[in-house]
Amino acid sequence: MTLCLEVSPGCKSTVTERCHKREHSHLCLERLNFSSGLHDLDSSTRNGGNPALIDSRDFRPHRAIHTAEVALTRKATRAPAKQSVSDTISVLSGRLSSATLLEDRRAAILGLRSFAKDFPATVASGALRSLIGSLSNDGEDVDTVKVVLETLLMLFNPNQDSPEASDEIVLWLADEFTQRQDNITLLLDFLEEADFYSRLYSLQLLTAILSARAERTEECVLTAPLGISRLVAVLDDQRDAIRNEAITLLTFLTPSSADIQKLVAFENAFDRLFSIIALDGSLADGSRVVEDCLILLANLLRANASNQSLFRESGGVKHLATLLQGVLQGQAAMADDVAGWVRAQRGRNIYALLAVVRLLLVHGAVGTAQNQLALWQHGLLYHALRLSFSAAVQTPVKAEALVTCADIIKGNTTLQESFAQLQVPSPLSQPSSGARDGGGPDRDSEVYVIDGLLDLTLAVSANDMFDVRIAACDCLKAYFFDHAEIRLHFLKRAIEGYKTGLDETANVLAVLLRPNNDDAIVNPYRPWFAAIITFHLLFNNPEAKSLAMAVTEGDAEDGEEIVTSIQSVAAHLLSGLGREQDSRVATGYLILLLGWMFEDLEAVNDFLAEGSNIQGLIQVVVRPGPADEIIQGLCVMILGEIYEFSTKDSPIPRASLHAILLSRLGKEKFIDRLSRLRTNPFMRDFEVLPQKLDPSSPGRLPEVFFDITFVDFFKDNYSRLLRAIDREPGLEIPVSANGVQQGISRDLVDSLRAQLKEKSKALDELHMASTTLERQLGQEQADHRKSRENAAVDLAKVNATIDAVQRDHAAELDKLRQQLASEQAEHARQLKQATQSKEVELEAGRRKLVSIQEDCKRQIEYTKKMSEAELDRKLRRKMASLGDDHEKQLSKASKAAEVEVDRLKRRADAEAADLRATISRLEVDLMKTNKNKAQELHTLQEEHAAQLALTQQQSLAKLEKQIDLAEESASKCARLEKELDETRQDGLKIAANLAEITDAKQAIQTELDDLLMVFADLEDKVSKYKARLRKIGQEVSDGEDEESEDESEDGQGQSDYDGESEDEAGNGQVTASRKTA
Repeated sequence: MTLCLEVSPGCKSTVTERCHKREHSHLCLERLNFSSGLHDLDSSTRNGGNPALIDSRDFRPHRAIHTAEVALTRKATRAPAKQSVSDTISVLSGRLSSATLLEDRRAAILGLRSFAKDFPATVASGALRSLIGSLSNDGEDVDTVKVVLETLLMLFNPNQDSPEASDEIVLWLADEFTQRQDNITLLLDFLEEADFYSRLYSLQLLTAILSARAERTEECVLTAPLGISRLVAVLDDQRDAIRNEAITLLTFLTPSSADIQKLVAFENAFDRLFSIIALDGSLADGSRVVEDCLILLANLLRANASNQSLFRESGGVKHLATLLQGVLQGQAAMADDVAGWVRAQRGRNIYALLAVVRLLLVHGAVGTAQNQLALWQHGLLYHALRLSFSAAVQTPVKAEALVTCADIIKGNTTLQESFAQLQVPSPLSQPSSGARDGGGPDRDSEVYVIDGLLDLTLAVSANDMFDVRIAACDCLKAYFFDHAEIRLHFLKRAIEGYKTGLDETANVLAVLLRPNNDDAIVNPYRPWFAAIITFHLLFNNPEAKSLAMAVTEGDAEDGEEIVTSIQSVAAHLLSGLGREQDSRVATGYLILLLGWMFEDLEAVNDFLAEGSNIQGLIQVVVRPGPADEIIQGLCVMILGEIYEFSTKDSPIPRASLHAILLSRLGKEKFIDRLSRLRTNPFMRDFEVLPQKLDPSSPGRLPEVFFDITFVDFFKDNYSRLLRAIDREPGLEIPVSANGVQQGISRDLVDSLRAQLKEKSKALDELHMASTTLERQLGQEQADHRKSRENAAVDLAKVNATIDAVQRDHAAELDKLRQQLASEQAEHARQLKQATQSKEVELEAGRRKLVSIQEDCKRQIEYTKKMSEAELDRKLRRKMASLGDDHEKQLSKASKAAEVEVDRLKRRADAEAADLRATISRLEVDLMKTNKNKAQELHTLQEEHAAQLALTQQQSLAKLEKQIDLAEESASKCARLEKELDETRQDGLKIAANLAEITDAKQAIQTELDDLLMVFADLEDKVSKYKARLRKIGQEVSDGEDEESEDESEDGQGQSDYDGESEDEAGNGQVTASRKTA
């Protein structure tokens, strides 16, 4: 194989590319034999094509090569040595990087693909950059692109049981793509191709890269030309696989980057997503694609005010309402027996849409009020409300729909007032809602929404409906959130219903004040929900607290004891604690009392009117045995709150209450119980724990004990109540109740009055002193006014003087600026003239160089013709002299000629190679010289332009320096002209050297042709002598004749090849001469 490379450069690429393929070994050897003929001379053509004139000794190298061919052919038939996987991958990687044929590269990629799943690290380390480069170089070939993308995807997703599979490989692959912007842009370019696999695999590859390096990929996509536009445009592809993959990629691309969210939204993404949802069957019949579209829509709207505004103004809310309305219209179909996965997917689709709606309703965010109004106007609130009361809808979807309704009306006064006018199906008439607790009149099929929500919250007992119940409770809380009038109206209606005794099932006060103990065992969350709703009605609302305190039990006229509502709640609380009732019931009562009595002295006194209440709470805290941290902590919190807001006039005086707490409870236990409540997981982790039913524990009650408002209340007042027990009993806390400050310490009243008298006397004295100071102040102000007027006159004079000086200075400055501008214009004109003159001289030099090159070419042709004529004459003379003594010198001349021809041939080839290298080097030197001079001229022009711009910004004091810089620039121009002349001289010298080299080469070629002619004549004579020998009876071997004939035929073919080579060499010389010029 080494001989092939030395003799036949044309075979080099074949050996390099296909040396590992046995089927190509014979082809290389055939080219080797043909190339070896280049050493032989084409004498048969010059002598009439007679094969008998060729000596067998001239082709001895050919026989050696034929022997080598046989040996290599036998070696190629042997079985190759077994290669390891790493060696095979290395060979394929090398073939991919060095192959020139597309088929060879594709075959190498196919080989690498077969190893990519099991050996991702080896393939990536050896061929990753080549694979990426193949995407760029062979991007127009669809088959190659497909195979490359498949290989790259396999590298990102190798077999899990592969020894080389690791997260580090994926990160390294992603870095290779993201560290160069061109790689990501290349993948985005394939999205514009119509080919299915190019689009699909490019999207999948971008998704894999994004999963590994999210931030870098986002930056690359954002920076790429039309990157986002091309990604969004793929959503219009009618092929489901490509469209779905685009949705997935955009979903991963948009969660965190607000800029990408905006760009995607402004590419009409909203309408495109709604079109896909409609084509896929909408919410009721849509597949996972609908859910993915809604997730992408959520990413675009989350915490992005501009996108939400665009969504609202472009009709997005209307689309959402239409989708939800379509679900309601297809409720009959939803109730049919359908496959479980269809029902589950339907529920996920509706849930995702409701989640999108809730993103528009973040409390306190910009645009929330406009979004609430738009959702109301397009009927989405009504559709969501009807959906939440539909029997055909799954429980999680119902709960989410109710929470969505709560977010729509929360904090919006107009919508809160209009919300109560809506009607919904009665939840108690639906058999799936759970059994109704207690009796009561029959309900109509339609009820007002507030009654329906109360029925859901209080009258439904099924454990699997808990999520719907708590969502209905949230909806009620949103109904009277931050709206005092609605809260009072709701409370008044509850009080009225409680007093009349009508429909006590869904009345919060009836549930709290007239509890059913048996019902509390089955449905402990009923009193808990009633307590939470009442807590929200009374919290921070003194007027509502007063109304609630006015509710009493018993008739004094009939001799019954009057029991207030607070005392009733406290009695039911202690009764439940004594029976060890479910802790959720007691928790609800405690939360209600804490919110009711906070900063309300009348409520505290009402609670203390029943002395057993304090003893009962203390007994719960100090009770031995396993303790409930929540109950004990809340009891201690109530005790601290009662002491904090108690007074000297309370039923249990403040000092006595303090003594009871310290003696019965103790400070350490008080602090310990509050601290445990704070660290309890249900209180501490309330924001992160799901406040809903745990589906993994069917049949068990949910672990829900608190409300978000109460949790915030506890955290805000924890420190205050913790320190309450340390406060002195004589110091009462001032509290505003109905606008009246209460809770002042009586012991301080007398001392404060004495201090007030003393302060009044001191105030009179200060008033007299103030009158005296006012007179003095008036005098000082008059003097100051006069001084200020004088100063104003002096200031006016100074300002006039300054204005005059400024005008003179401005005039002088304008004059200097004009002078500077004229100098700069003159300098620019001179520079332009100098540049133009230099360019003219440079062009003249170029024309002169071209003319010199043409003269050299003509001189070379003339010399060549003269040399050929002289060679002809010499050859004729030499042939005449050789004709006389030819017979006696034939043997010696033949051998000497053969040796000399070989030697001259090798020397001619070497000298020709040297000449070609010298010509190439001189061409490169000339090109570098011209390029350097052009760059130097360009650099000088840029420096001069920069200096001129800097000169314009300098002050008048640096004008002389600028003139010096201009003179320096002129000197640089002169130096540049001198260097240009030197460059012209160098070009002439190079042209002269080239002419000498060409002459030398021509002389060598001429000498070689002379020897070839002599050798041809000698061969003719040898043939004649052989013919004579045959005539006189001498034997001449037949093998030599046959070999001479074969060699004659090879010589004929070689002659044709030499002719073509000489033509190509001549053309190459002309081309080299032109490049040198």
